[in-house]
Amino acid sequence: MSSISQKLITSALLGLSLSVVSVVGVAQNAARPELTGIWTNASLTSLTRRSGIEELVVSPEVAAQIAANTAIAGIAPGDFDENAPIDEETGAPPEGSYDFGLRGYNSFWTDPGSTLALVKGEFRTSYIVDPQNGRIPRLETPKVSFQDRGFGRRYLTGVGDNSGPEALPLAERCLLGFGNTAGPGMMGTLYNSTYQFIQTDDYVLIDIEMVHDARIIPTFASAEEARANHRPNVLKPWLGDSTGWYEDGTLIVETINIKPAQMEQSSIPITSIGKITERFSRYSDTEIFYSFTVEDSNLYIQPWTAELSFHATDGPVYEYACHEGNHAISNILNAGRVAEN
Repeated sequence: MSSISQKLITSALLGLSLSVVSVVGVAQNAARPELTGIWTNASLTSLTRRSGIEELVVSPEVAAQIAANTAIAGIAPGDFDENAPIDEETGAPPEGSYDFGLRGYNSFWTDPGSTLALVKGEFRTSYIVDPQNGRIPRLETPKVSFQDRGFGRRYLTGVGDNSGPEALPLAERCLLGFGNTAGPGMMGTLYNSTYQFIQTDDYVLIDIEMVHDARIIPTFASAEEARANHRPNVLKPWLGDSTGWYEDGTLIVETINIKPAQMEQSSIPITSIGKITERFSRYSDTEIFYSFTVEDSNLYIQPWTAELSFHATDGPVYEYACHEGNHAISNILNAGRVAEN
């Protein structure tokens, strides 16, 4: 057995033992934050700041008012709590109508959080903190363009490309979660915003509840060593090529070479020259402060940064029953062939 294999097995076994340790009250190392535990980043804050809101930080009273007027999955606040299953007598909306898929989930299944993001004791109106306007600084004419798979439009109308399995969005094929839950640039979404962190001497594993994605991040003694251990550029894995190191009580993770198919449908696209740098530190026994910086001159005027927090929770991390063999895929493709005849 190779030394690399032995190292992986040893780390995995140690990780399993660490996973049962409660995170609350764990003493912090000045050089390395303790991240092991179960966390959630659920909130009603979005990546970009809503039009008409100028401030990044708002009072609890204003935060409650914004949260009460936030649509969830496109459903107006007043309608969400009453978002019951479709009436069998009236049936589903007409195919292709805007609300065909809008009520695909009744409110029982959704759990996006009930407040704005609470970060270091402050309620935030956007994850983006730089630029200060809370907007993604996109180039007016990007140097590289991505194919629009139209996941949102397809979800709402039921109309989309069904020429073959690869034509369907990644989330619909159960390959990756929607909403960038697994990152890099990890954000909460409509439900399943729970994460388990397992930290060993040589790795950090992040198990994401949404679509049971898992990030396995090797850690090194320095930034130079971490960057030297990136994989060859020809390898472009799901969730990217991530390496990490510790610096002044912070885990820093640098990700490059994200699979292009993922980037086409990401909330945070980057091209082959792009890089996403994440930082994890402990603000308190019950909070991980998290930020990520996106750099890609093919798409953005400048690097931009977002901040949010992971808060301790008892969990559990539930099984996500979506899988690559989703029967809906074969049904969609079969219906497409019938429609062609």
